[in-house]
Amino acid sequence: MFTTLLTQPLYNGLVFIMDTSPLFDAGMAVLLLTVIIKLILFPLSKKAVITQLRMKQIAPELEKVKEEYKDDKQVQAQKTLELYKENGIRPFASILLIFIQLPIIFALYKVFLQSGLPEINTELLYSFVPTPENVNVMFLGLIDITSKSWILAICAAVTNFFQIRYSMPAYTPKEGAERTLKDDFAKSMQLQMKYVFPVVVLFIAYSISGAIAIYWTTSNLFMIGQELVLRKHKRKHEQGQD
Repeated sequence: MFTTLLTQPLYNGLVFIMDTSPLFDAGMAVLLLTVIIKLILFPLSKKAVITQLRMKQIAPELEKVKEEYKDDKQVQAQKTLELYKENGIRPFASILLIFIQLPIIFALYKVFLQSGLPEINTELLYSFVPTPENVNVMFLGLIDITSKSWILAICAAVTNFFQIRYSMPAYTPKEGAERTLKDDFAKSMQLQMKYVFPVVVLFIAYSISGAIAIYWTTSNLFMIGQELVLRKHKRKHEQGQD
């Protein structure tokens, strides 16, 4: 069912792009398909990003609620939900939106991982999708996307670093407050996300293929652009209200 509903349509989309755009190499087709899917998913991811931005905005108020009602967890949870409601935040809906996107992301990953390029798997093709006569696997005429590429892997890692940096706020413990194990853990997690995860991405992107690295890089750049545009739109909206 996963193959029929998600992987096969995406694979046919990739082949269709390569056939109808002969000037596009396979790398450009991977890039374009990633952008198309990201645009389709944009209404869902937009809500998740807006929720995240609002969560950052009310972080000081959330910290006050936690501190004020630290001895009564039930009241703390109630006050937190009230704060969410006042600011139009639905955290559980945001999590649901992320889970809706995951199968599509995994299907894209599977398409690029098992594309078999430059060979075309005709068993997966719909009858109305023609098989390209020639599949150019040299991205921009320089890099074979079916092989390992340090250049593309580095691009994936660097863009992942900036994507995490823009989406994750810097952890700042309360001024004058005593450092706790929770503070140390939060700081450690942020450092790992910012610096360790991009390194993991680097080696994964290199060990699989250039196609995966292009997909990862394009996806990261799209999310960075999405974050910047929504931040700018939110600032304009707030200034308009003022």
